[in-house]
Amino acid sequence: METFGQAYPATFEVDRAERIANWRPLVQWLLAIPHFLILYGLQLVARAIAIISWFAILFTGKLPEGLANLLCLYIRYNNRTWAYAGFLREEYPPFVFDTVAPDPGNYPRVRTGLAPELEDRNRLTVGFRLILAIPQLIVVAVVGVAAFVVFVIAFFAVLFTGRWPEGLRTFVVGYVRWITRVEAYVGLLTDAYPPFSLE
Repeated sequence: METFGQAYPATFEVDRAERIANWRPLVQWLLAIPHFLILYGLQLVARAIAIISWFAILFTGKLPEGLANLLCLYIRYNNRTWAYAGFLREEYPPFVFDTVAPDPGNYPRVRTGLAPELEDRNRLTVGFRLILAIPQLIVVAVVGVAAFVVFVIAFFAVLFTGRWPEGLRTFVVGYVRWITRVEAYVGLLTDAYPPFSLE
């Protein structure tokens, strides 16, 4: 996951669960409903913050740290919720709202690494960010259809065997990793263009 010789400033990792209880695919999404409700509110706040960040960067060339940390909170909470609802892990995610960029480690099996760029931002690419992101959004939507199909297959695999098939798990985790990078780019946490990659 290299971008111009450096690691991309948004990462996602999930430790592999050796075994998932067979009943979990049936109800884990239901158990995640409280997190989805919170996530909906965080998403609304994150979209508003992205707009404020857009103006802040255009006028000052800087991303205020407080705004960046709130966007990091949203991306991290989103990843934790979907990793649980998608039965990649059995441990229930904590209701924590740490407004810090690095992952605080309070859900250690699911990690979202974010390193926002605060200074010397590229005002030109920020100004046209949504237009520049269109190719990413199109490809992510197409890959998302494949990820949904893979997820349905994994649902039955876990239901009957208690295990995620490694190839399917790798694909789904890679897709969430890609979404994480796109969220960081569209959310203005970085000016580095996300790679077209599941790695």
